Amino acid sequence: MTASVDAAPRRGGVRALWAGNPHAVVQRGFLAARSSSWIVVLSGFFEPVFYLASMGIGLGALIGDVQTSSGAEVSYAAFIAPALLAVSAMNGAIYDSTWNVFFKLNYGKLYEGMLATSLGPLDVALGEILFALLRGLLYATGFMIIMQALGLNLAWTAVLALPAVLLVAFGFASLGMAVTSYMKTFQHMDWINFVLLPMFLFSSTLYPITIYPEAVRHIIMAFPLWHGVELVRGLTTGILTPAMLWHVLYYVMMIVVGLVFTTTRLRALFLD
Repeated sequence: MTASVDAAPRRGGVRALWAGNPHAVVQRGFLAARSSSWIVVLSGFFEPVFYLASMGIGLGALIGDVQTSSGAEVSYAAFIAPALLAVSAMNGAIYDSTWNVFFKLNYGKLYEGMLATSLGPLDVALGEILFALLRGLLYATGFMIIMQALGLNLAWTAVLALPAVLLVAFGFASLGMAVTSYMKTFQHMDWINFVLLPMFLFSSTLYPITIYPEAVRHIIMAFPLWHGVELVRGLTTGILTPAMLWHVLYYVMMIVVGLVFTTTRLRALFLD
């Protein structure tokens, strides 16, 4: 009798989606992380650090100052450091919201068990995304400390960069989980790297966007990472513009779309 009740589709509008308990999913993530290899966790942090050391400091000695999109000139290291900070947050959030979610969804069958309890699909989605945010925050905080030690935070507004990278991580985590919910095989997961690599290379991370032709610039400006890079760069350099509000709005829309798609998908897979 109990099994038949659990298997029945949930009804009741919002109550069918939300039990107000996403922290239970976060707590479960912490318990699972205790048995994980911390070498794997730290590898995502060191990648942007290596880029900063090799290109920002090494190549930067040959390049000198570069011009930001607002027209100000800063050192090459100070130019790419905030971009790498945004990349660091993206990497942390994407790893947890894609590969981890893919395994739990298709092999571990964990979400099926979670949704057999009082948890709703929005609880599961928010819990997983919040846990991914913690990894993004961990990467970003460590990288921010390195930036401060190297004198690459050029204004007091750099303290706002951490909330900004949390917004970036939230956007990527919510959208990443939504996309992953539609993937069925490990081969499908290769598309994630196929998308992330061009975003990293072309989103004004290593070069000013002004070097590209006009048509290419419009494509780059549609990338989520470009908005994150411009937002964080404006805060660490102290060059604040009204356009930064559009970058914030872009990520708010990413979060909303990601949560709606993920919640709808989890309900369709396990409840309806």
